Amino acid sequence: MKTIKGPGIFLAQFIGDQAPFNSLANICEWAAGLGYKGVQIPTLDSRFIDLKLAAESQTYADKLRGTVQAAGLEITELSTHLQGQLVAVNPVYDQLFDGFAPEAVRGNPAARQQWAVQQLKYAAQASQRLGLTAHATFSGALLWPYVYPWPQRPAGLVETGFEELARRWRPILDVFDECGVDVCYEIHPGEDLHDGVSYEQFLAKVDHHPRACLLYDPSHFVLQCLDYLAYIDIYHERIRAFHVKDAEFNPTGRQGVYGGYQNWVDRAGRFRSLGDGQVDFKAIFSKLTQYDYPGWAVLEWECALKHPEDGAREGAAFIQSHLIRVTDKAFDDFAASGIDAARNKSLLGL
Repeated sequence: MKTIKGPGIFLAQFIGDQAPFNSLANICEWAAGLGYKGVQIPTLDSRFIDLKLAAESQTYADKLRGTVQAAGLEITELSTHLQGQLVAVNPVYDQLFDGFAPEAVRGNPAARQQWAVQQLKYAAQASQRLGLTAHATFSGALLWPYVYPWPQRPAGLVETGFEELARRWRPILDVFDECGVDVCYEIHPGEDLHDGVSYEQFLAKVDHHPRACLLYDPSHFVLQCLDYLAYIDIYHERIRAFHVKDAEFNPTGRQGVYGGYQNWVDRAGRFRSLGDGQVDFKAIFSKLTQYDYPGWAVLEWECALKHPEDGAREGAAFIQSHLIRVTDKAFDDFAASGIDAARNKSLLGL
C-alpha cells in the first residue's frame, strides 16, 4: 500500500491581485507557511503559468518547477477545468461560458472550442515536461440542459450527445496518452460526466481509453445524494486525483437537491470548509489507502460561510491528520508460528 501524498492545495480559489496571492512565488510561500506540501495550478492566469510556453520549452518548465520547489513544495497537477468546460458547450450556455475564453474567440463557438482543445493538448505536453502523471479538468456539457426528462428527451439524444462528446475528447486523450499523463475528469453537476452512470456512458464511447480517469471529489456526491464511499469501491482503479472538499445537504419541506434557485448560503446543499460539513473523510482516506490510490490529497476550498484564508489554514492540518502512514507488516505477525508443511498436512488430515 501507498501513503497518500499531501496536503496539497488547489490555488484557483485563492488567486488575487494583492500579495501574497498575486504571483506563483508569493502564493507558494504562503501555502508552505500553512503546512502544504503541494500546489495544484490552474492554467489560465499567465502570472502563474504560461501554458503554451510550458508545453514547448523544457527550460521554462524547469524554471516553473524551480519556483515551486524554492518554497519547499511540489506541483501536484495542472488544472484546465475552465478550458475543459469549453471543449463541449451546449448553445444555451454560449454567452455565459464566453467569459472563460480569450476575447479573440468570444462569440465564435467553433473558434472557442478549437482554442480549448489546443489548451488541453498544451496541458498534456506541459504536464509531461513537469514530470506530472495526472491532470485535472472538466468534461464540458452538451446534454446538461436535458438532465431532467421533461419534456421527454427525444429518442437517441443521450446516445448522440455522448458520441459527440467522445469524438471531441478522443484526440485529446490520445495526446495525453502519448505524454504518459492521465486525464482526471472531475465528476460534477453541470458537466455531462456528473455521476458514475454518465462516466460509464462516456467511457464506453471512448473504448475504455486508459487515460480517461477520474478526479474524486465527495462534495459533489453529497449534494446529489450519491453513495460516495461505494463510488470508490466501484471506480478506484480509475481515480487518479482527489479534491478534499466538504459539503452538507439539509433538505427541508421547502427545498431539496435543486435548491429552489437560492444562493449558496440559503441552499439545502452547500459546500463547506473541511470539517464543517457532513463528508466522512476518515472512511474516504481509509478506502483510498486500501486501494493504493497513487496521488495527492488536494484541498479545494469553497464555503458559503467561512473566510477562505481560515479555510486554507484549517485545511492543511485537517488533511495532514487524515493521511494514513501505511503499515509495513501485518498486525498479527506476532502470532505467526512459521511454516511447517508436515503439520499443515496433518491439520488437514492428509
